[in-house]
Amino acid sequence: MTTRKKVIILLGPTAVGKTGASLLLARALDTEIISADSMQIYRHMDIGTAKPSREELASVKHHMIDIVEPTESYSAGRYLDAIAPIIEGLHARARVPLITGGTGLYIKAVTRGLFTGPSADWTLRDELIAEENERPGSLYERLVDIDPAAASKIEKNDVRRTVRALEVCIKSPGTMSHMQEKMTSPLPYDFIKIGLSRDRTELYEMIEGRVDAMIKSGLAEEVKRLLEMDPGMAPMQAIGYKEMARYHKGEIGIEEAVGLIKRNSRRYAKRQFTWFRKEGGITWVDVTGLRSSPEIFERIMRVLE
Repeated sequence: MTTRKKVIILLGPTAVGKTGASLLLARALDTEIISADSMQIYRHMDIGTAKPSREELASVKHHMIDIVEPTESYSAGRYLDAIAPIIEGLHARARVPLITGGTGLYIKAVTRGLFTGPSADWTLRDELIAEENERPGSLYERLVDIDPAAASKIEKNDVRRTVRALEVCIKSPGTMSHMQEKMTSPLPYDFIKIGLSRDRTELYEMIEGRVDAMIKSGLAEEVKRLLEMDPGMAPMQAIGYKEMARYHKGEIGIEEAVGLIKRNSRRYAKRQFTWFRKEGGITWVDVTGLRSSPEIFERIMRVLE
């Protein structure tokens, strides 16, 4: 029986301590890092995405960072197509690839396969969103009627995923849940999944500290420059960018914008935990109380050994 090649995945919520630990882990394993962050792929979005610094990027080779302009659209399918040859190249050099990030959809695409339904129909989406705005909750009710299996996997207030599920149902011969069963193919590797977790209160404190640091580093100015580039819809949905965009448009003050970034970041961390619980096969490493990257790295190494 052929032994499948290994890929290590270091995952966890925002601000938990993945970046510093991943650098040390990559050096220890003499390998390269493949980012699994759906916003770090964009150029000119550095501060708000907590992108590794130039020094960090220079110390260990990174893939899938700064690969597209914020005016471009990017999908999980494109991500999967891009990283497959990178993984093969590392294996060819007898290195174990290290995937690091917190975008659950990207990690799911790699480990469990990808649903390749019909492409986005923005006109249809706008119509569905207008319908939802007129009568909140109507789209979810409609999805329950059409595809209850898909609806059961989506939270009632998750309009974006509800719209996508309805889009698939409307534009395809079958339901979304039926198509998902037939159209998935994970990458053929033995995945070693390490998840970092912290006490929720401590994590939220770290998230708020990170947001304060982003503001001091010039997040408002970064978003202003980005707006001048006329970015696409996806980059401007990123936490930190959508709130600061509202500030620059005069809709809210700077204090309210910062407060919303902190609140939305906490909520995002909670959603990440929910997503990763569904991933399965993750060895969780509790790093509560550990603030330095070497301490976190040592705890990870104990698990890997």
